[in-house]
Amino acid sequence: MGGILFSQSKTTAKPRTDHAGQFKKISDEILLNSNAYDNLRELVKGIGPRFSSTPAYDKAVAWAERKFAENGGENIRKEDVKVPIWRRGRESVQMKTGNGSWKTIPALALGGSEGTGGKDLTGEVLFAKDLAEFNKLQNRDVKDKIVFFNFAFDQTVINPAETYLVAGKYRWSAPSAASRKGAKAVITRSPTSAFDDVPHTGSMYYDPLDKNKIPALSIGALSADKLEELAKKEKVMLKINTTSGTTGDMINHNVIAEIPGKKSKSVIVVGAHLDSWDISEGAHDNGAGVVQVLEVLRVFKKLDYQNNHTIRFVLFANEENGVSGGETYAANVKKSGERHIFAIESDAGGYSPRGISLDMIPQRRRLVFAWKPLFLPYGVYDFTQETSGQDIAPLKKLAVPLAELVPDMQRYFDIHHTSLDTFDKVNRRELNLGAVAIAQMVYMVDQNW
Repeated sequence: MGGILFSQSKTTAKPRTDHAGQFKKISDEILLNSNAYDNLRELVKGIGPRFSSTPAYDKAVAWAERKFAENGGENIRKEDVKVPIWRRGRESVQMKTGNGSWKTIPALALGGSEGTGGKDLTGEVLFAKDLAEFNKLQNRDVKDKIVFFNFAFDQTVINPAETYLVAGKYRWSAPSAASRKGAKAVITRSPTSAFDDVPHTGSMYYDPLDKNKIPALSIGALSADKLEELAKKEKVMLKINTTSGTTGDMINHNVIAEIPGKKSKSVIVVGAHLDSWDISEGAHDNGAGVVQVLEVLRVFKKLDYQNNHTIRFVLFANEENGVSGGETYAANVKKSGERHIFAIESDAGGYSPRGISLDMIPQRRRLVFAWKPLFLPYGVYDFTQETSGQDIAPLKKLAVPLAELVPDMQRYFDIHHTSLDTFDKVNRRELNLGAVAIAQMVYMVDQNW
């Protein structure tokens, strides 16, 4: 009897899926035959900066449609997205102490900032160490001043993304905080880990109740430290002249392609944002993510992978100055009732992958933790972080499990949102390894969820 039962258990046992073998196939194909690096060169050198609402962004959309087709995507389409029309124009910041002459400081207007209308705006600098110190000031102390925050990266924090979130709030919220107390303008230190004088741009926000939308600009670390040093000792004047401003809205597009599911219409999203800042090639942010999305599509088609669920590849519009592409996509998913089981984004640079961040309920996180031994041979070990990309974040309201590729970010914020974010900063092998990790994760979700 025992022999009979043993025999039956052997013949009815379900064959074990060779996940490790599939991981190796994905990795070998990408490392040997990837066209991600060439695609990145085409995008950032052939088109260059791809800011929302510009003709260059439209060129990027046409490029993406063509690349989706070349890599085997199906159901290729565009999704209408309303985006703001913001233009930087020209900008300058000059500094003077006592009877000295005006000296130019490298500066960039923050995205969405109103300007000075091309006229000089002159005022005395009011230095505040941080928002806590600023909030203690009376309106009479701030009125008609140019408020300056020199909040630096905390160099003791090992994960630079964590300190960026803290330092970045000055770029985002300082303009309205200063405006409410009567300031003329606000200057912030660039949220960077570098010790250079390169200014970083990025989005800022005006409170809807702001009656006076004051100019907001960012300066580099060296200029910021010098300005703080002077402001603590003597009266410092700044002269600002900018022509930035917003002039309405227009339609841009998300670009979408798919590999239809063989067993289910439920959707797995692989995403990145297609736009970049107007002053940047956007090679790491987020050209790297764009070409990794294309590469995941290519490798699945090349290996003739028979996916269970529909794998949808989405290149989002307007992440840099509004996240309208992500919000629009999520709103359309909610309206259609279409079931999404997972979404992963690449928007942290094309450096070597070190992990995958998991923004999902604990039960789902535990399922992914069990896959960690499969990823370890590829240098991917960190599954502890709990954030997701900006574009897929709106899907969280629909209870979709979210994830984001976590590269080694130690150099990322040196060039983030600057003119230094160029093609030559991206390493081909590191870029490809990121695509490997994303494809492997998508494969595991498709097989097991």
